[in-house]
Amino acid sequence: MKEQETVARNLRKLRVREKLSQEALAVDAGIDRTYVSRLERGLENPTVSVLSRLAKALNAKIDDFFVAVSPNEPRPAPLPSGRRSKRK
Repeated sequence: MKEQETVARNLRKLRVREKLSQEALAVDAGIDRTYVSRLERGLENPTVSVLSRLAKALNAKIDDFFVAVSPNEPRPAPLPSGRRSKRK
């Protein structure tokens, strides 16, 4: 699995773990929601600065984006649709 795909899969896994929508994560990290979407689909290469802001918003470490993902590991299930209230 390529590094970009690894970051994409781990980003989504961490976001779902925290029960955050892409929009909420984007607001917390100070980036655009469409950029979060493109990152999760492996269409963008984030800078270290962006990864740092995402890690902080996800209560994670920057290393967590680079944890090896088994190709057989299923993608995280999507969150229920609809708007969510902000995290506490």
